Amino acid sequence: MGIRQGGFQRKSKASDEIPSSSMADIAFLLLIFFMVTTVFQEDKDRPIDWAQAEATKKIDEKKKDILNIWVERDGSVWMNDRLFAMEEITPVIAPMYAASDRRMLISIRADREVAYLQIDQLQKQLVAAGVVRVVFATELERRMTRERR
Repeated sequence: MGIRQGGFQRKSKASDEIPSSSMADIAFLLLIFFMVTTVFQEDKDRPIDWAQAEATKKIDEKKKDILNIWVERDGSVWMNDRLFAMEEITPVIAPMYAASDRRMLISIRADREVAYLQIDQLQKQLVAAGVVRVVFATELERRMTRERR
């Protein structure tokens, strides 16, 4: 049999399908890539003089369920590294607190020289937002948190 007589035939034909055998490998590699390159933003420490306490209780909450509110000596209020006016606290926190199914814990981190009037106004704003879980952070709690890390 010669080649001219058509004795040789092609056994495989080109496929119309996209090969999916390596899709799982590609998805896994993309997942690892995004996990390694993702950077989680953390609150920057504000320059405050922490209040003192003789005892404190360890907060056993997930970090995502804790919102830190910083009150500096001049009375400025910071959340998520952004300055807020006292009147803006309720409209900002109310939807966040409701979205967390009332699990969110508010940690007030105030300078020890802040006037009580400022803290009272902040508490009234939090009550108006429906917040019921509030703690006051102290120097002892801050040291315990750093030691655990």
